[in-house]
Formats: sequence, C-alpha cells, structure tokens
Amino acid sequence: MKIAISGKGGVGKTTIAAILSRTLYQKGFKVLAIDADSNSNLALALGISPADAEKLVPLSDNTSLVEEKTGARPNSAGVIFKLSFRVDDIIERFAVVTPCGVSLVVMGAVKSSGQGCMCPANAMIRAILRYLLIKRDEAVIVDLEAGVEHFGRGTAETVDVMLIVTEASIKSLETVKRIYKLSKELGIKKIFVVGNRIVDSSDEEVVETFCKTNHFPLLGFVPYDEKIRKSDSKGILLDARTASKGILCIQQLSEDLLRLVKI
Repeated sequence: MKIAISGKGGVGKTTIAAILSRTLYQKGFKVLAIDADSNSNLALALGISPADAEKLVPLSDNTSLVEEKTGARPNSAGVIFKLSFRVDDIIERFAVVTPCGVSLVVMGAVKSSGQGCMCPANAMIRAILRYLLIKRDEAVIVDLEAGVEHFGRGTAETVDVMLIVTEASIKSLETVKRIYKLSKELGIKKIFVVGNRIVDSSDEEVVETFCKTNHFPLLGFVPYDEKIRKSDSKGILLDARTASKGILCIQQLSEDLLRLVKI
C-alpha cells in the first residue's frame, strides 16, 4: 500500500501519518515512512528524540550523496548532471528504525517546476521517491508538503491513496479543492478527505457539506484529542495502542483503507 498524505500546513497531517504508520506496523505490515515536508516533524511523531531528530539530515541536503549520485553539487542549477543512477541502496544506507518499529527516511521537499526543479538534488529526490512508490514491497506512507505540484507523472499515479487532511475552516477547505484538482490531474485514482481535529457535530457538518457540494469522497473524521495535542507539544511518542478517541478513529481509517485498496 502506498499512501500520500497532504493538506494545508498545520492541519495535523504529520500526526495522522505517524499514527497510521504505527497502526499498520502493529497489524504486521513492514512500514516505511517518508518525510517529504520541508518542515520535517515526522521523526518526532514516530518517537525519535528531539536531539536525535536534529541529527537527521534530509537527503536533499546531503551534499556528498547528491554529488555521488548525480555527479554535481546540490544547488548547481544549469550544469550537466546524471539523470540515471542507482537509488536502491539509499534506503539501506539512510533509513532509520524508529522506537515504534517503523522505518523512516527524511527526504526533504521535492521542489515544483517553478522552484528550479532541474537541479541535481531535486533529480535525486524524484528518482528516490519514484523507486519507493514503484519498486518497494511494503507499506509506504509519504508525508507531503501542502499541495502536490512536486509530485510528477510516473510517480503520483503509482500512489494507491491520496489522503487530504483538513480542519473545519475555510482556508483549510479551500486548500482541499486545490490539492484534489492537482491529484486528479496527476492521475491518482483514490482520493479521500479526512476531517481532523473535529470538535463537535457542527464541525462535522461543515466538512461533510463541503465534500458533498464538491463531490469529494469523505473517508471519515478524527475528533480533537487532548492526549494527541499534549504528546505533540511535548514531543512524546503516543503509542498507537493507547485507547484515545483520536487514535481509535485513525486505526479505523487504516482498516477502511485496507478494505478500499483490497489488501
């Protein structure tokens, strides 16, 4: 199963990515979590200490690796560099096993075409991401930046599911429209909206009405959970077996996804 998770910044997509990853791992899946957000926090959400998380250098910033693979320095736009190179060894070299058992690779953000995508670092990251989503035989959970412009054809269409996380706010819901449209254009077949940090029935109604109006499939809701908020603020691993209302709902979402992709 290959799942990409997107949404407006600050809606809780990283928390959902982490708990979903841990839930799948506890169900017996081999899970590889990919942090493809420039504001990398997935390591903390998977239980890595702040001190150790700071030591994780995103692959896009690993100068020696970029030069090794492409033959050029990371930010040397306009130079000639290799577009074909081996990437299967990178996971074995740079993936770390987190305290909850999930493997993690901090990728760094893939830049869109308007941000100078034809640079060596970006070529390497695209090649790695394509390899992970096509060749790897495990559950891959990708925590994306807001938007999916950096998801190129030949990569995005191999994703089984795009989850768009939203809160019950106008700004967040408007971002859903943009991401949904881009996901469709990139050929992603299964796209679902997840309402997160839902406080009450009025929040549910806002998200549900929005999805019905725009004909967006709604996968489900995750209620506001004080235990999750406290664990996020303290950088403490909240075990997926903890019977908090938020975690139970994310566990149910994972069951629904397994059924939808027929795994």
